[in-house]
Amino acid sequence: MLSFDIVKAFLTVALFGAQWVLWLLVLLSILSLALISERAYFFFSTRLDYGLFNRELTALLSEGDLEKARRLCRKNPSIEARVALFGLSHQGRSYQTMEGSMEGFAIGEKYKLDRGLVVLGTLGNNAPFIGLFGTVIGIIKAFHDLAASPSGGPSLVMGGISEALVATAVGLLVAIPAVIAFNTFSRMVKRHMANVQAIIKVILVHQGGN
Repeated sequence: MLSFDIVKAFLTVALFGAQWVLWLLVLLSILSLALISERAYFFFSTRLDYGLFNRELTALLSEGDLEKARRLCRKNPSIEARVALFGLSHQGRSYQTMEGSMEGFAIGEKYKLDRGLVVLGTLGNNAPFIGLFGTVIGIIKAFHDLAASPSGGPSLVMGGISEALVATAVGLLVAIPAVIAFNTFSRMVKRHMANVQAIIKVILVHQGGN
């Protein structure tokens, strides 16, 4: 009768050591830095002086100069300007229709702001656990090596454990920038979406229709 020893099976995996976990963390750190760089460039390239934009747009709408208002929106790649341009391009509809259309468009644009944030959040939450997993594997291997070679003494175990703890340190090194970036970018998304809601109200007040 065949039997399967699950402990020995996992021990076989553990004896490969923690190096593969470290390489995994290195790859995840590269992914994290790439996402942080891409998101930072995106938010920088779509930045907006909202106070100035709102004042200029409101003044042009109050004057009834819709063409200049559209040109103002086209000059800026921000989500606020894109939503405003969308609303100005659909003027003449009822208040409810314009409001629903602009909010629907804003939701679609929000996906561009959120891109990559789920990955950063996941890395920030789980990289320490991956590092801890590598440390546990390294400790298991260190004690197994001691059992196989008792003459090595405590120095053999200490050396193995010190190497294993590197995995935890690397996991934290990956997680900390990811968490900081995730929180920073999430706040920026909320600020942009709050601005968008204000812009929608401005457009509706001046162009909402009847």
